[in-house]
Parts: sequence; C-alpha cells; structure tokens
Amino acid sequence: MDTLIHDLQDITIRRISVSEMDNNVYLLTAKESGAQLLIDAADDLPAIKAMLQDAAADTAATPKLVQIATTHQHWDHVRALPELVAATGAPTVAGKDDAEALPVPVDRPLEHGDTCAVDGFELTAVHLRGHTPGSIAFVYQNPKGPAHIFSGDSLFPGGVGNTQKDPARFNQLINDVSERLFDAYPDNTVVHPGHGKPTTLGAERPHLEEWRARGW
Repeated sequence: MDTLIHDLQDITIRRISVSEMDNNVYLLTAKESGAQLLIDAADDLPAIKAMLQDAAADTAATPKLVQIATTHQHWDHVRALPELVAATGAPTVAGKDDAEALPVPVDRPLEHGDTCAVDGFELTAVHLRGHTPGSIAFVYQNPKGPAHIFSGDSLFPGGVGNTQKDPARFNQLINDVSERLFDAYPDNTVVHPGHGKPTTLGAERPHLEEWRARGW
C-alpha cells in the first residue's frame, strides 16, 4: 500500500489508517534534512514502523523521527505512543490541557499559537477547545500551495468533533473552529482529520451555520 498522499516542495506527507477505529497516523518528512514528525501514534507500531521505512524514499538524507505530536488525549489516538517513544526516543508534544492524560510524559506542552519546528519545516499549534480541553490542530504552511491542517477529532468532513451533546462544549468548539481555522485560512486549505477522508475548508465552509443550528 502506498502511504504517500502529498509530495510538496519541502516535505512529503504520508498517512496510514490503523485499528478498528480507522485512526489516521500522519508522517511529515523534510526532503532536505530527513527530519520527520509523526502526528498521532494511534495504534499498530509495526504499521507505523513500515511507514517510517517507506519514507526513507522521500529524502536523500538519513531519515530520523525527531518529534511525535498528539492532537488530543483520547485513548484511540495514543495506543502506540509509549512503544514508539521507547523505540525511537523521539520527544513528544501535545496540548497543555491534555498533556497529563497522555500515557507518556509530554516533553513540550503546547499553547495556542506555539510552533513545532524541526529541521526543514514547522507546524503551528491551533488550540481547538471542546472535543477535549487540550485538543490541538497542527497547521503546515506550504510555501508553494495550500496550507495543510491536521485537525485531530475537532473538524471532519460534515462537522466538528463529538462534544457529547454538551451545548457549552459544542459552542466552544464551533466558535474555535470558525475563528481559528475558517477565519484564518483560505478555502484551498487541506484538512486531514483524525479519522476518515480529507476535505478542504472551502468544501465545509458553506455548512458552518447548518452545524451551528443543529448543535453538533
């Protein structure tokens, strides 16, 4: 199975789906340096290792996983995290308000607007409160072409993440998604969710008020 989904100017993006929950695991590789950042070590360490091996083809340098980012604390997004940290020694980042709930120590808790830099690219942390207290979307600003948002479980094709029918949590999430994603990035921005298929902000933007009206 070819895991490569985007071959951009400076990086590649690879994706696998793991577990019965259809969790997406994303791997970004800097072409020049070989530095790699993985988003959501959800499950299936052998499959993650296979994707890391596949990505060796994306760089002339020696590839090295140098950071593991977690979008949020839910169990289905972190099942392989302890094993991957043990196998690679890569430092971890996650939202500050979810950090204590992760199964490994978080080396760098993230606030809204923080950047995660590796040799060759950086991601911006966007705090999207509601699905969990510390949910983070990671945004890659492609120097030539659309931005890429790794939205975790906060934004999907067709709606925002689950807020357990809690109106306050839903309002917080829809407001954060509206202001911090839809108001901040253009329609061609690609959205890579924590489960399922990608979408764009432009495809979802016309439905924001429908989501707000239905309450989920």
